[in-house]
Amino acid sequence: MAEAILQTKIEEMDCAHGKVRDIYDLGDKLLIVASDRISAFDVIMSNGIPQKGVVLTQISKFWFEFLSDVVESHLITDDVSEFPEPFCNHANQLAGRSMLVKKTEVLPVECVIRCYLTGSGWKEYQADGTVCGVQLPAGIKQCGKLPELIFTPATKAQIGEHDENINFERCVDIIGAERAEYVRDKSTEIFEKASAHAESKGIILADTKFEWGVVDDRIILIDEVLTPDSSRFWPGDKYEEGRDQESYDKQFVRNYLESINFNKSGPGVELPDDIVMNTRAKYIEAYEQLTGQKFDF
Repeated sequence: MAEAILQTKIEEMDCAHGKVRDIYDLGDKLLIVASDRISAFDVIMSNGIPQKGVVLTQISKFWFEFLSDVVESHLITDDVSEFPEPFCNHANQLAGRSMLVKKTEVLPVECVIRCYLTGSGWKEYQADGTVCGVQLPAGIKQCGKLPELIFTPATKAQIGEHDENINFERCVDIIGAERAEYVRDKSTEIFEKASAHAESKGIILADTKFEWGVVDDRIILIDEVLTPDSSRFWPGDKYEEGRDQESYDKQFVRNYLESINFNKSGPGVELPDDIVMNTRAKYIEAYEQLTGQKFDF
């Protein structure tokens, strides 16, 4: 099995590092590389999950292509041989885990679509009967399906900080009414299309977040899309409302950190081999289930 790639190094090229991604600015384009870093509770762990970045990139590529009839995305190519120099000479670091994309003006809100009552939404509902300020009917159980999809935008936080949920009116204040209505409606549309596909593969899409950017006055889909890092995917055959669900994501990591009373503010810790391997297997299972393809990278 390949070693985890925690950070790419491409000669003298400047690179910005996110929680998971390395981003190279090429002027009117970006090269986005998904590393094998893993974060939990907004803290980056000291070791990674081998090939996690490949899984995330290939899932995003699948969805960009699947959704291409209803939304434009920033993807240009993931073929390293088509990258400009010197990147085309670094397939050993970049193959399978990188995308050349259009550079956009990033809209400073995350567009969260929720279909089930879980996570922070469940906690808020128990206290106030709302999710991100949206009033919901009484009697919904933990992980129960919502009466309809709800749009709960959030502001984008810096690394180490938490996103802040906002209401639609605040979203309008930040990006304007026309853009806010567009990203709300388009996020809902593509969620419905993706959810139907996932359901056909035996997977429940509980919620997800989308990010959008503007190029030449067009709003297009950017960043990662519908991956286990940006979404909650549950195995449909094991779903039962009223309790936490199994999921195709980093739940093994979260559970381990809870078991050692991790302080959730850093620094990250070294994850044991079994947690690494189980998490890797879950990511690969998500790829194979959603795409119907064997993971052979």
